[in-house]
Amino acid sequence: MHRLSRLIAAACAIALIPAAASAHRAWMLPSATNLSGDDGWVTVDAAVSNDLFYFEHQPLRLDNVKIFAPDGTEAKIENASTGRYRSTFDVHLTQKGTYRLSNSGGGIMGGYTLNGEKKRLPRGLTPDTLAAAISAGATDVQLSEALNRNETFVTAGGPTTAVLKPTGKGLEFAPVTHPNDLVVGEPARFAFLLDGKPAAGLKVTVIPGGIRYRDQVNGMDLVTDTKGEVAIDWPTPGFYWLSASASDKQVSVPQATERRLGYVATLEVMPR
Repeated sequence: MHRLSRLIAAACAIALIPAAASAHRAWMLPSATNLSGDDGWVTVDAAVSNDLFYFEHQPLRLDNVKIFAPDGTEAKIENASTGRYRSTFDVHLTQKGTYRLSNSGGGIMGGYTLNGEKKRLPRGLTPDTLAAAISAGATDVQLSEALNRNETFVTAGGPTTAVLKPTGKGLEFAPVTHPNDLVVGEPARFAFLLDGKPAAGLKVTVIPGGIRYRDQVNGMDLVTDTKGEVAIDWPTPGFYWLSASASDKQVSVPQATERRLGYVATLEVMPR
């Protein structure tokens, strides 16, 4: 009976752990976000993990990672490697200004029923591959579109804003405060756009790194105002993980009923 009591107590303790503490989060972590010269290197770790920024779950695949130089051209990923728990790559900063490191992807998700059995569609489907993935005779087909962005920013020599210009497509980060000019004690303002328009009422979560070494996640849950903006007062220096998500009916695939959009950024905050 004593052993049973211990098991029940342990189960109750596990049940009380917040869901956010065990969520899988994708991120890219640069070795530096500000470099003094206009010619240097950064190494980036990329992973999906429970703890920020600690790799213990799986690597972030690099197939869709693109590097945008300060003049808007695409720079190369160098020395790319994917291991068991993380991917790494280098970026040679040959221009003065701000680089945007972006991992964008999407696809069609969902499932259907075949002969009374629920089937889930494989990941990464596109409009061109969708039809072949659904078996003949399928019923109750349910589809949704997904579009996600995962970004971080690195500045060489001095901050510029060319790579921060929105495209007008999907959920985008439109910082009022430059993402490489974040300082403790100086509130930052960030705007979010949905298809080029202010994303009002958007839920934004900001979590400091180092979850592994503290009892609480210490996340900040914010909501954008009518301009699509949030203000963030950084409590401590270090790297932060920022996440926002939205959903609507603005689908491009006729069979889909919902569009799901997500945005993630890794930001570094400096001491005062």
